[in-house]
Amino acid sequence: MNWIVFDYGDVISEHTDALPTLAKAFDLDLADFEPHYWAERVQYDSGGSDLEYWQNVGRALNVPVDKAFADELTRIDVEGWTHLEPDVLELLEGLHEAGAALALLSNASSTFGRWVREQEWAKLFRVKLFSGDLGCMKPDAKIYRILLAELGAEPGDCLFFDDRQSNVDGARAVGMKAERWVGVTTAKSGFGSSEE
Repeated sequence: MNWIVFDYGDVISEHTDALPTLAKAFDLDLADFEPHYWAERVQYDSGGSDLEYWQNVGRALNVPVDKAFADELTRIDVEGWTHLEPDVLELLEGLHEAGAALALLSNASSTFGRWVREQEWAKLFRVKLFSGDLGCMKPDAKIYRILLAELGAEPGDCLFFDDRQSNVDGARAVGMKAERWVGVTTAKSGFGSSEE
């Protein structure tokens, strides 16, 4: 069986629109907030809890964060990543209807993974894996090996799309076919050839 594996953020979804709202919650300008949002993300997306993540961000910004505040920040954050790209959803639906085996591999928190699994469109994917549940992230070779074991597939039987070149390179390093995502047109061409 040949698998087509997709990243989520900035591939299936639009880029988050939550950062200005999150910055405002901390009473900060976006330019002061955003670097810390991303800097603490690796630990969060590798299995850290919501509370730990937001407290780490808060410490860096000298803003105390209790559980209630962390829960509200998490709600805003998840919502920011929920806007799907309509043309990508159409592509996924077409692939699914054609019988393609689809999988999702995302660097994302366990909380976000739970949200995805509750969505109707998530049924398009036979396998859904999130770094927060696995304790490792792309482009670590370990996460691709976990994916392959879950799929029961050989590396060469998988075509992977991700918007980050480092993640594409990581997939190729374990023998997977992989392309950097730059839109649906490129994705369709990738089905014919995944060699650059």
